[in-house]
Amino acid sequence: MDVKKIKLAIAGLGNCASSLIQGIEYYKHEDDDDDCIGLMHYEIGGYKPGDIEVVAAFDIDSRKVGKDVSEAIFMPPNCTTVFYPDIPYKGVEVKKGPVLDGIAPHMASYSDDKSFVASNGEPCDVVKELEYSGAEVMINYMPVGSEQATRFYAQAALDAGVGYINCMPVFIASDQKWARKFEERGLPIVGDDVKSQIGATIVHRTLARLFNDRGCKLDRTYQLNTGGNTDFLNMLSQDRLKSKRISKTEAVQSVLDDPLMADDIHIGPSDYVPWQKDNKICFLRIEGRIFGDIPIDLELRLSVEDSPNSGGCTIDAIRVCKLALDRKIAGPLAEISAYTMKHPPIQYPDHVAREMVEDFINGEVYDVASDTPVHAEIAVEDDRR
Repeated sequence: MDVKKIKLAIAGLGNCASSLIQGIEYYKHEDDDDDCIGLMHYEIGGYKPGDIEVVAAFDIDSRKVGKDVSEAIFMPPNCTTVFYPDIPYKGVEVKKGPVLDGIAPHMASYSDDKSFVASNGEPCDVVKELEYSGAEVMINYMPVGSEQATRFYAQAALDAGVGYINCMPVFIASDQKWARKFEERGLPIVGDDVKSQIGATIVHRTLARLFNDRGCKLDRTYQLNTGGNTDFLNMLSQDRLKSKRISKTEAVQSVLDDPLMADDIHIGPSDYVPWQKDNKICFLRIEGRIFGDIPIDLELRLSVEDSPNSGGCTIDAIRVCKLALDRKIAGPLAEISAYTMKHPPIQYPDHVAREMVEDFINGEVYDVASDTPVHAEIAVEDDRR
């Protein structure tokens, strides 16, 4: 019997892509569900992590372009933890994509080992490369603030006929115009802005919801994050942060019955600390009032390797996207987007989103337009999809 594969294209061979590819190889050698530490799902619709096969990759850095994917993911400025160094040769050459707004101007002031070094070569025809490779799903790992680049790859996915997973805080799946394009093209889309498996956003949402559900009046909260990877270096430019702040703030506000006033909530990246590398540190504070109008405050410090933390979500998003392709389900995938993304088309409490994902895997989907469940076999026959 032929083993089913998921043919994946990756736009952006940074730390997140490195962790994802390392994880795919790592879990190939973990055959027992009970031994697979770090996975939310060992198997999804018959697909295991090792069934993901990278067939195309795009980047703009001269140290990665032209190299095999197996080598490129360990090139500077990547700095994430190497937990599986023995990546076999893939036979997949990293092609140069268009630079567009993928490099923040201020990065030129930093050393090459910390910033991007643009290749002098001509960009490839991304659509043709996707078609030639046979890619079924493309995942977008553009740097924060890359609005033009993210839209470029979204359109390339549409033109090449592949599903799209938008891990960046540029609103594609949650934008009605883009969502309609994917629906009309008969392609699934997951987005926007990937959550971490156990990261600042999911912890903040959980604690804010706990305060809310236990009758505590929330007065104010902040989430301050520092890190030393290229993402944090990129985010020193405040004009690249607008969508990121919106995405992270709405993710927390959405779990509250009464959203906080703008002056009472501050969430977002705070500073670039080079020696932290891919380690992200979150400082979180929540202030409120309990029984008798008595003050309560909570402070938390979370330290985690940033890129492997996102891999726990993307490895599920890829498999669910392929499952949607198999079932001919198109448009925004509300379930997996709510579960793995900060700014999905519709926000759901995390425990509800998890149940929705389980239902989807078992054959039930949610219609984004009506916010109602429909059976997968009905969705296959629906001409709108």
